[in-house]
Amino acid sequence: MIGRLARGRQVCAGKFLFAGNVVDAPDRMIWDIEIPDAAFERELHRFVWLDDLASVGGNEAWSRARVWIREWIRRFGRGAGPGWPPELTGQRLIRWINHSTYLLDDGDERWSEAFRRSLGHQIEFLSNRWPKIPQGLSRLEALTALVQASLVMAGNRGDAEYAIAALEREIDREINPDGEIPTRNPEELLDVLLLLVWTRSIFTDAARSPPAPIVDAIERIAPALRTLRHSDGALARFHGGGRGIEGRLDYALANSGARRLDRPGSAMGFTRLSAGRTTLIMDAAPPPTASGAIGHASTLAFEMTLGRRPMVISCGSGVQFGAGWARAGRTAALHSALEVDAGPHSSFSAGRGGRAARKSPTGAPTDVRVRRFSDADGKGIRASHDGYMPTHGLIHVRAVGLASDGGSLTGDDTLTAASENEVRRFERIRDRTGRSGIPFSIRFHLHPDVAVQADHGEGNVTLRPGNGEVWIFRYEGEATMLLQPSVHLEQGRLAPRETSQIVLSAHAMAHMTHVRWKFERARESPVHIRDLARENAEIS
Repeated sequence: MIGRLARGRQVCAGKFLFAGNVVDAPDRMIWDIEIPDAAFERELHRFVWLDDLASVGGNEAWSRARVWIREWIRRFGRGAGPGWPPELTGQRLIRWINHSTYLLDDGDERWSEAFRRSLGHQIEFLSNRWPKIPQGLSRLEALTALVQASLVMAGNRGDAEYAIAALEREIDREINPDGEIPTRNPEELLDVLLLLVWTRSIFTDAARSPPAPIVDAIERIAPALRTLRHSDGALARFHGGGRGIEGRLDYALANSGARRLDRPGSAMGFTRLSAGRTTLIMDAAPPPTASGAIGHASTLAFEMTLGRRPMVISCGSGVQFGAGWARAGRTAALHSALEVDAGPHSSFSAGRGGRAARKSPTGAPTDVRVRRFSDADGKGIRASHDGYMPTHGLIHVRAVGLASDGGSLTGDDTLTAASENEVRRFERIRDRTGRSGIPFSIRFHLHPDVAVQADHGEGNVTLRPGNGEVWIFRYEGEATMLLQPSVHLEQGRLAPRETSQIVLSAHAMAHMTHVRWKFERARESPVHIRDLARENAEIS
């Protein structure tokens, strides 16, 4: 399993970053460090850090992993305590099984026997408890672990058919005919594909034909993930998902064996445009409401990437930085979207503790309409949502057009009150403001690597994404342009990164209000662009 190299080096150095907390303990075993909170403790017992150590490799990393697992078995291996919720057991088993070749490579028979005995105990526990895991990725991980264990461990092959049948039922429930999952989380879809690809390979290694539901699901998921992939190889960052660990998506697609990786430019409620070296991915569906979903107020928000350089972004999920950032990351204000009346079109209740991030959205759009178009100048998307209609009588319409050479993106954001009832509602809300109009903002969050310079006299912004190109942002309409601070919330970092956002602030006075804007590559940009490797996003 592919981990994060920078995170693995941090762990080897005794710097532990889990669930938004950092613990520096260079001279202590992982099980002796001070535990800041329950979320941090859960991350320890999931053993995802084992993937990170594997990415480092070498005798030091694997020796450390063996010592820590041996001590886990001694302290926690009896079937009770913080490491034994069934979903954690499934996630831990996946790592132990997939890294077992290296973990058992030192020739120590007593260690090998203790490791296998603990695996057997955990497998028996999970076999009885997996139905208690909520539907979704964690249950798929648990069933995948049981299937893999039943195929690779002597004495467990009799359990294979039961585990396989359960996994097939879960695949049928969670993955629709288009290869999509209910949470609409692109990174979670990648995790599902990797689980199935690894499981298929274990069937092959065991000289068995992989079940048709696993093979068919891989064939459906791979094209969907291609649609959710930016030109830099990263996934669109929506609904709790990040860009993905470097190389993980490429590995999954290359090893999927899918016969058809291309599909029309829409998948899982997202729609994609590409031209030249430019890609745009827009969230063109209501936020997910499925159990376990981390819905964001991101309808009609978009991300834009130039070759290997992200330019317009979503701020990302803040879950790894604690409950406060988790709540903030879900709001419209942290997406490149339009926001009415200084409030998101989808609000999220706070809940208790760290579980706030998994509440469902209220007041979210229910009617989202999307139309793709193309002409001699390029291709585009026209989409609308009704999220502000119940509160303000307004429909938001966003039209974007990408030039055929990828050198410009034009946009038109419209707020309109169409029916008589909507007009009356709009006028009632507007008149409460003393006829100053209903305020709204259009935000374009920029990647931290983009250098920004505003020219308020000319009403434009100069953008240098780091690849030698120069882009200019301009707008038309009764709006005020500001350059404001923003944040970039990315998994694997020790803290949020500072960045910038372009904000167009305006007021809806009439039944229809337009603001037009444009990103355009400047003529003085070099013809031949050379993208150097981007900064490792995991090094703070």
